[in-house]
Parts: sequence; C-alpha cells; structure tokens
Amino acid sequence: MRPWLVMIMASAALLTASPAHADEAAPADGADEAAVPDGWQVSSDINLTLTQNAYTDNWDGDETGALSWVFNSNTLAESQLTDVVNNKNTLKLSFGQTHKQDEDSKKWDRPSTNTDLIDFGSVFRFAYGWAVDPFASGRVESRFLDTSDRELTRTLNPTTFTESVGIARVLIKQEKRDWTMRLGGAVRQHLNRNALPEGEAKREDIFTNDAGVEFISAFRTPLADGAITLTSDLTVYQALYYSESDVLDDGGAPGADDWKSTDIDWENTFSAGITKHIVVNLYVQVLYDKEIDPDVRLKETLSLGFTFKLL
Repeated sequence: MRPWLVMIMASAALLTASPAHADEAAPADGADEAAVPDGWQVSSDINLTLTQNAYTDNWDGDETGALSWVFNSNTLAESQLTDVVNNKNTLKLSFGQTHKQDEDSKKWDRPSTNTDLIDFGSVFRFAYGWAVDPFASGRVESRFLDTSDRELTRTLNPTTFTESVGIARVLIKQEKRDWTMRLGGAVRQHLNRNALPEGEAKREDIFTNDAGVEFISAFRTPLADGAITLTSDLTVYQALYYSESDVLDDGGAPGADDWKSTDIDWENTFSAGITKHIVVNLYVQVLYDKEIDPDVRLKETLSLGFTFKLL
C-alpha cells in the first residue's frame, strides 16, 4: 500500500468515525458533573518473569544451564487540566537478560540482553467540541544498555526524540475500553553517543533528524468477559525530509532512498490475570523499517510472571 494512501485512509477514519462511542462515554442526562474524575489518575503495573534451569558438571547430555529474566513496567498518568486541556503521560520500561552456561566448561558466560526499552510519551489534547481535537505531543525512546559496539557498552543510547502536532479523535472513552487516533506532522531527532563510524579512528556523537507525517492508533479493550486485556498501539510514519539525504545521494550507495519508505510499528499485548499477583502476557510486535531490513520483522514473547499494581 502506498504511503499517501495510508495517510488518506487515516484522515478519513478520524473525520468519519461514528460518534456513537463518544456518546457512550458521556454522562447520562442529569448526572452529577462531579462524577468526572478530577486531578491526576495514575496507574502503574509492574511484572517480573523468571526462567531458570541448571545441571551439574557430570550431567550426561548436551543440555546447559540458563537463567532468563525480564522486568516490565507500564505507568499511566492522565489529568483533565482544564475544561479544554487534557494531558496523558505514558512510561514503558522493559529490561531483561539471559545467562547461559558454556556447553563444555559449564562456566557461566556473560549475560546477553533479550529485552531493552525506555519509552516516555506525553500528549496534550485540546477539546473545543469540534469533530477533531488539536493536539501537541512529545516522545523519548532509548535503551538502558547499548551493546551494539563490542568495544564499548553505552548507557541510555541511542535516543530518539519526537515532537508532533496535529488532530486527534477520541472514538471510545470508557472505564476499561478506550480508542484514540492521532494524525499530524512530526519531527524526529536521533542521537547516537560515542559512536565509531566505519573507517574512523575517533569516536563522536552522531546527530541526525527527519520530518514527516505520523499516524497513531491507541486501543485498549477487555476480552473474554474481562479475563483478558488487549492493548494495541499502531504507529505509521512517513518521512518527507532527512538531514543525511544529500550525503546518501552523493555516495550512490545501495538503499540511498530507503529513508523514504513508510515505517510501521504495531504492538499488541494480551494480558490475563491468573491470580491477583500472577499474570500471563503475550506480546507481539510487528516492525517494518526498510533502513534496517527490507522485510517485516516480528517479535513474540509469551511470559508467566509476577505482577504488582502500585497505584
């Protein structure tokens, strides 16, 4: 599907979506206005998953010991600051490592990272009673540990900053179900600290930026009579400008125009609570970024772990 067609379809969805869902979220006639939550509504969900197996040195077989753990945290803070301004902040933190034994010596190798994510976003939405609401947002994405360079492990690297403005439409707003779409222009800055460019002997900070059109869909709903919660976030980004485009064109390297391709990031999480503190999570992420790989990438994680709701 062509990028411009994706954006046109997104615009049509924002403008023509049925307002029936919005009516569901509105208070009934004669309802007390104080029923609308005041102040900050904060929730935080933390879970830890562990997998471990070990064997003695005289074990007969090719099995090796392994220890894998993953920490996840999802925090949401939302407030109706004024009659018009709504602010929603989300923070996603994930980090995990896998420790393995050497097959021959049975000694434990250095751990490898299996999950690493820092993602903070803040959205200001202005409700004037129009068909769509103006919005302004900011987002920061990074990693706890960058192990892509064998000679140097860098913390909080690389980092991407995104600022966007545009229009938003709240399709569903209920206690346990909500769906919001946003469409606007976005500017992104990419920072790679202490990087060692190919063929260079000195490290340097590499800073690039791009600008384009961004579409975001955020959907959350209960399934199976509330036993399962589905959270689905879709981001589609079409770059129209890239600061390094002239350098790529002059070099004539293969893939010089890959930055012009549409980027897609689709995250889906199915969460089912077995008990109050034990939860099963199925996480599926679909990625497409031609600058990284010409094919679609898929990540799937099924975990059983402990969860704690702090707020």
